[in-house]
Formats: sequence, C-alpha cells, structure tokens
Amino acid sequence: MAESNWQKMITDDMDAMLDILPPRIRQPLSRQKDLHNLLEVILDLGRPVEARFPGREMLLDSKEVEEADIDYVVTRVGNFGDDNRAGIERTLHRISAIRNRQGRIIGLTCRLGRAIFGTIKIIEDLVQSGKSVMLLGRPGVGKTTMLREVARVLADDMAKRVIIVDTSNEIAGDGDIPHPAIGHARRMQVTTPSLQHAVMIEAVENHMPEVIIIDEIGTELEALAARTIAERGVQLVGTAHGNTLDNLMMNPTLADLIGGIQSVTLGDDEARRRGTRKSILERKSPPTFDIVVEIQDWEKVAIHPDVGEAVDALLRGTPSGTELRWLDENGEVKIDKSAVDDKKTATVKPGKTPRQSSKVYAFGVNKTRLVQAAREMNINMEIIENIHEAGMFITSRNYYKRKPQKIRDAENANIPVYVLRSNTPPHMRQLLGAIFVDSADKPEYFQSAINEAEEAVNQLIDSGEEAVELSPQSSYIRRLQHLIAQRGDFSSHSLGKDPERRVRIYKEQK
Repeated sequence: MAESNWQKMITDDMDAMLDILPPRIRQPLSRQKDLHNLLEVILDLGRPVEARFPGREMLLDSKEVEEADIDYVVTRVGNFGDDNRAGIERTLHRISAIRNRQGRIIGLTCRLGRAIFGTIKIIEDLVQSGKSVMLLGRPGVGKTTMLREVARVLADDMAKRVIIVDTSNEIAGDGDIPHPAIGHARRMQVTTPSLQHAVMIEAVENHMPEVIIIDEIGTELEALAARTIAERGVQLVGTAHGNTLDNLMMNPTLADLIGGIQSVTLGDDEARRRGTRKSILERKSPPTFDIVVEIQDWEKVAIHPDVGEAVDALLRGTPSGTELRWLDENGEVKIDKSAVDDKKTATVKPGKTPRQSSKVYAFGVNKTRLVQAAREMNINMEIIENIHEAGMFITSRNYYKRKPQKIRDAENANIPVYVLRSNTPPHMRQLLGAIFVDSADKPEYFQSAINEAEEAVNQLIDSGEEAVELSPQSSYIRRLQHLIAQRGDFSSHSLGKDPERRVRIYKEQK
C-alpha cells in the first residue's frame, strides 16, 4: 500500500527489548536501519541468532547460541507461566520459551510488542455501538493490538467501565502495573490459562464492568463463560481461534459463540415448502457475539454485521450481508457491501462459474459416477487418459493396497494420489469436496454429511442390509449423524481411528 497521508502513533519500547539481549546480539541488531520494523529475535541452543523483519530474516552473529546467552535473557525477564510465556515489566514484549524433556529452556522467541494508536478506526462505530464484537484472523495480523486499542477507546473516549481478562499479559503487558496503551481500562491477570473462564465470570460478578475484553477464547468452558457474560448484558469484545466465520461453524468447541448448529428434521409439508431435504442444519440459539470482524490485513476487514443472519444464510447456501471495509491512502474508511456478497454468490449458488478446474486420471474408479458427482458439485473436472498430463490421480482403496504399476508411476512422477474408500456417490462427493472445495464452501460439508446419513437410513429401510458405514468425519459431524440414525430408529456407533473415524448405522438385533 502507498504511504498514507495519515499516521498511526506507535510505541514499541525498543530499548527495553535491546536491554535483555546479550551485547554480542544487541550491537549488530541496533545497527539495522529498519530496526523499528523488528518482529522478533530467535535464540535456539546450538544455532546462530536470527532476527526477523517483515519480508526478511537475518543472522545477527555466526557464533552459535550457548546456554549462557539464554540464561542472560531469562534472568532479565519476568517469570515464565504455565504457557511458557514471560514478559518485560511495563512493556508489551513477549518472551516465549522452548524446553527440553527435562524442563530446561533451550530456545527463546523474543517478540516485540507494540501499542499502535488508531488501529480501530476502521471498526470504531461497531465497537462503540454497544454490541459484542468477535475479531478473527490469522496469527500476527493484529488482533491483540486491536483489542488493546478497543480497551483504550471504550475506557477513555466512551468513559465506560472496561475490564481486560489478560491471560498471558499480552494485552496490557507484564508486571502489576498495566501498560498505558489500555488507557483507564482495568486489567485482571490470570494465573494459568486453564482458569481464564473462571476469571471471566469473576470479573462480571465482582467488578460490575460494562465491557469485558478477552483474548483467545479457545475452550468450551471459555465459550460458556462468554455466553453467561453476554446474557448479563455486558458487552464483549474478544478474539477466538479461527480466521473466518466458517472456521467457527466447523469448530465444535467454539460453535456456541455463533449460536451452535444442530440437525433438524422437518415435516413433509415444510420440507416441500422450503424445497429442501427433511433433515437440515439450523442454528440452535442466539449467537453470543452480535458482530464478527474478519481481519484480512492491517487496513482491510470483512464484517458480518448480524452473526445470526450470516450463519443462517451460510447453512441455507445463500449469500449473507457481509461488507468489506478498508482504509484508503488518506486514512478514510471505505465500505463496499457488494464485493463480498458477489464472491459468496459465486461459491454457494448453483449454475455459476465452476470453482476449479483440474485434469484427473481415474484408475479403478467408476468414471461415470465420478463425473456425475463433480457436475452435482459444480466442479469442472476433466477425466484424461494420459497419466503424464494429470494434475491428480484418483484410485480406489482396493487398488491402492495392491499398488499396481500405474499407481507406482503416479507416485514416482510426484502426482498427488487420492484414495477413494468406495465407488459410491457419497464417498465420491466426500473426496471431491476435500480436494476442490475452498474454505468459503465448508458449510456444504455439513449438509453433505447429513445427506449421507439420511441416505443410509433410507437404504436400511428399503433394503435387506443390516448396516451401512458412512464416510470419515470430524467428531462434531459424527454427532449429528448419530442424531439422524436415532431419529430413524436405528442404532449407531463410531469406529476406526482419526482421520478415518466414521459412523456405522445398523439395525438393532432382536
């Protein structure tokens, strides 16, 4: 992006980071012209010291790291907690340890922490609305930095009672006195990560906050605590493990944050009215967070302004009201409510341009069925006869076990080999979905899994078969498939080990 005419104010306490490093590391590092862009310094026993900057990495000294170098840093930082993280008092820097099997520290990641004022301009109206906001994004994209600024704006500019639940002291820094970057917000430290949910509840019960800030909601107990807080009328602003709303929908631990997903059996009339199968997926309850913000980079976000509506739309396979926001070179917020919707339409509605094209060599596979499954999924897949022109090789499990010459040729030519469990349409759709379907289509996996379970139940009713095995699925999807079996008055159990663990639906022996 071109250099902006507006400026964010950045504080990085660089001197404090340099002071904890041994002199032989500190001196060459301090001479770097782009020192202000430093991301982290890596010290691993027996290897040269490495400094990482955006777009480049460099060795600071050819001499290997010794125990004395690691001890030098360890004695100058705070105590390491159960999460193997420490900090430097009154700064935002994070020092993470790698230990050997005896518990001795043999590696350190010294990551520079920065307070960047002005980072929430792009979503400031959402934060000030009083609604609960969830921030998602890949590691390093700025979620924690944005949380820190949210706390300051709400506490100082909005004069709200804000409490930060700071599990690893990442938001407000190390030591008992929080970093000035959080303004007048208060901070509650967490003695060990496993107790974060308890401190979340304690914050509400003891300190009467209007807003609670939480970083990295990652367990079922934390998701439950977040719901409890939201039900008490407290605004939540937090982050969770996952890059997109789709990720949360696929995560059984955190799905409750966006309302949870359940299998529902419709009556015949209602199914006809909706134009769907009788077994469908629906949201279980109101979402804990009203708004989800997907941080794509420092100055670009995708926003789901109504999470309940967005989840419902994704489960129905229809576009949701997502908007794209970014900052132009003058620092002005630009909003496009059509760009993301168009992208969603291209991936979830039938009849649009196929998602992906690839040449496939099929061996020991029913090609007619495979092509039909690809058409149903709107995948432009070409079956070819020359193995050397193939982008991928699909074979059946029985053939792959025997390893005939064709399969050996594909492997020797480094052609990706995909193994089909059986020549049935459900297993073909499962395989093609895993190969071709991108992350925007993940909710289709839910419905595909439900359809497969429903087809198995019908198969047991209409045929003399005693049991049907389904395709391997995650524990969350298997749970939904067990519900389908139960509603059809059949028994079911899971068998096999991940990633091949699957559901078997069968008639109860009388």
